[in-house]
Amino acid sequence: MRFRPLMRPGSDPFSHPTKPPLPPADHARWTARGLTIERNCRIPLRDGVEIFCDLYRPEQANSNLPLLLAWGPYGKHARTNRVFWPRSGVDPEWLSDLTAFEAPDPVWWGAQGYAVAVVDPRGAWLSGGDFHHNGIQEAEDCADAIEWLGRLPWSNGRVGMTGVSYLAGIQYLVAPLRPGPLAALNPWEGFSDWYREFAYHGGILETNFLPRACDNIQWSLNRTEDSWANITGHPLIDDYWRSKELDLEAIRQPAYVVASWSDQGLHLRGTIEAWRRMGSAEKWLEIHGQKKWAHYYMPRSRERQRAFFDHYLRDRPTSLAAWPKVRIEVRERHGVAEERAEAEWPLARTRYRRLALDAASGTMGGEVQTEGAVRYPAREGSVSFDHRFAEATEITGHAGLKLWVEAEGSDDLDLFVALQKIDAAGAPVGFTFYAFYENGPVALGWLRASHRALDPERSRPEKPVHLHTREDRLAPGECVPVEIEIWPFSVRFAAGETLRLIVSGSDIYRKEEGAMLPFPLHEQTRNAGTHVIRTGGAYDSAILLPFVPPQESTE
Repeated sequence: MRFRPLMRPGSDPFSHPTKPPLPPADHARWTARGLTIERNCRIPLRDGVEIFCDLYRPEQANSNLPLLLAWGPYGKHARTNRVFWPRSGVDPEWLSDLTAFEAPDPVWWGAQGYAVAVVDPRGAWLSGGDFHHNGIQEAEDCADAIEWLGRLPWSNGRVGMTGVSYLAGIQYLVAPLRPGPLAALNPWEGFSDWYREFAYHGGILETNFLPRACDNIQWSLNRTEDSWANITGHPLIDDYWRSKELDLEAIRQPAYVVASWSDQGLHLRGTIEAWRRMGSAEKWLEIHGQKKWAHYYMPRSRERQRAFFDHYLRDRPTSLAAWPKVRIEVRERHGVAEERAEAEWPLARTRYRRLALDAASGTMGGEVQTEGAVRYPAREGSVSFDHRFAEATEITGHAGLKLWVEAEGSDDLDLFVALQKIDAAGAPVGFTFYAFYENGPVALGWLRASHRALDPERSRPEKPVHLHTREDRLAPGECVPVEIEIWPFSVRFAAGETLRLIVSGSDIYRKEEGAMLPFPLHEQTRNAGTHVIRTGGAYDSAILLPFVPPQESTE
């Protein structure tokens, strides 16, 4: 039996306070910008429910058109008006005002000979039925829509999918069902683990972007999932979360997958994991370090998208044959990085090195024989450990942090971790962060100590994976080892520069006051009293880091 989530009455779709006016449900057709545009085409689903789709195709083309599908809950009428949030880095000249949020631009793609379909899912806006997101219902609905699109008289029978965030995640969901026309996937930064990457970082509830995202999917003539109630009502992984798990191994379609080091706390981890687990024989991974919307729409990226889709949707020879399987940016700071081709991920030549933490000196390095402890106020305090590099060094990959911790004044503790780069003069070096910011970290990690139980089948020393199926509270005076996953990253240090590890009782990075931007925060912690971190001797607190030698090295 399918899991039945809590539902809520939808909010009037015509009353949204900030989106463009919602057009009526009637079908309309016209030409503009070199396109034939059809509004509110009705797509019948297998149970008789009808959902709405807007279609854009080149005006002079009547047959044999490849088609790109954008599927998301934000309203097919909610066009960007060519302006994203301030500081997003999106040049207004890169897209037309017909572009739906995080979706392909119909004008640009139409000029390349493609049709574009933008769909409002079941129960979203004026589409029929109740809105169920990211489960088998939505997967089947999307598969039905792909089959319908592939049968359109002017279609060549091949459908590709592209888009950012939700528009990426739906691709992981529908591809395992293998609808016939679905020929190629281009997920651009979409998490693939709803619990660990979106709702509960390390078991700690995310309280800023999450409720905002839940509010964004309330617009319906019928009912929608009450996502905030479902998420907060299921703080451990159970049948609710299992109803949103993905069968990534069953994906067979060719895939061009794009992640960003900057998306710490949202899409980074899951995008890489989706690529790694996909069963596709032909798949490419790109990990950049830029602002995600700007990177999706910039001309160079769109040319890569076109090369990918031209190959699989049109059988055209393109540069795809010369693509490396993995392409990464090795970052030095915001705006400074080197793009490099690789054969695999994680990099096979990685040499993992353990840096022991020393509470007495606040450093990371060789074995620490003498036991020590450092304390900080649990709610707002922090402690740091530094490692200075004597020579140029690259660290690229996954990292694991082991800490021996104790809570004085509580039976649990929430840990927030950041890696920072410090230049030779002692100043922090900023990195692109979360689509807007330029002063972010190298990487982040989180863990609630009571969630420290590891999944023995999936965990590795450099990449601990927690079960999140039970809680193990701390007894008074109990000191326990915890292993914290630090999300993947790539960074280069010059001689004299420093890697700094910060451990804190609260979010280390905060959004700017009054800024209405999506940003990960965790404001409902269990922290009270004092945190104690023990190091040295029997307390083998240490960080395991992925050091990468130059490609030409044979050492």
